[in-house]
Amino acid sequence: GGGGGGGAGAKGKGPRGIPCLIPCAIDQDPYFRMTRDVAVKLGEFKPALIHSKFFPALQGDSGKMSASDPNSAIFVTDTEKQIQKKINKYAFSGGGVSIEEHREKGGNCEIDIPFRYLTFFLEDDDRLEEIRRDYSSGKMLTGEIKAELAGVLGPIVKTHQDNRSKVTDEVVDQFFAD
Repeated sequence: GGGGGGGAGAKGKGPRGIPCLIPCAIDQDPYFRMTRDVAVKLGEFKPALIHSKFFPALQGDSGKMSASDPNSAIFVTDTEKQIQKKINKYAFSGGGVSIEEHREKGGNCEIDIPFRYLTFFLEDDDRLEEIRRDYSSGKMLTGEIKAELAGVLGPIVKTHQDNRSKVTDEVVDQFFAD
């Protein structure tokens, strides 16, 4: 059930009558619930929510993404070269401490950041399973899984940058026009 009918921008600050869908992590749920309560009182639609998984910092679960630490995350403004460098240098590995150990024991996909990022961005589930199998068995090395991630993320970010560059003030004005 929705609330009033204004939608985002009912007070003249944007398009009217457009419901809002908010992706956020579970830790933001209390604020989302409060927003749903307040929206009705303001004559707005109640926003809908999609709970998302936390996206880990490049340094792993012990790290935290931060705009003040440019090496903690891949940013949509990063070049493909920066993305490759960040992944190779900063992405926490679940692999062995040596090639020999990794070949013998395999990598731990539960803590390996390149593998975890691939679970978000690699659309081919069969390929993801193949990578999981090969990395876990030691057949695929840390450098190889990092190269896989860079090969997936680079084009996604580049496409975003190309699309974003086409957004002009005119396009924004048209979007927010009544």
